[in-house]
Amino acid sequence: MPESQRTEPSGRTGPSDAAGGPDGGAGAVPPAPPRRLRPAPLLFEPAQAAEDPEHFFDLESIDDPAALLERATELTVAFRAATDRAVEFQAIAAAQLADPRRFDRLPAAAVAERAEWTEDYAKKMIEFGRDLMRGTRTAD
Repeated sequence: MPESQRTEPSGRTGPSDAAGGPDGGAGAVPPAPPRRLRPAPLLFEPAQAAEDPEHFFDLESIDDPAALLERATELTVAFRAATDRAVEFQAIAAAQLADPRRFDRLPAAAVAERAEWTEDYAKKMIEFGRDLMRGTRTAD
């Protein structure tokens, strides 16, 4: 998804010391790449519990509001991260399907129809996927 439409996860990067140390950079350690927060694991629910509309990752059984907020927040971050990754894979797949080097390439309209998108959105996703494959865009 284009960056203007992406919801950025609330990740933090660690501090980096670009100066390297007291000697002004001799033997400096390069800044560390930004870290991604590791989302909480999405545990599979038993089929019986998943059928119960009141049951959602066992949140209804947590009585302590602080614990409930913590677990619900973990799940929110995990779902956002999963959504971001899935959108990236959608974009890459769309770009591959529309690749002009393929003999069986699809026009943007056909990609849009397959993904249930508008044609304009498919064009943006194809371009986003191409950027991801070239490595010119990084997903946060």
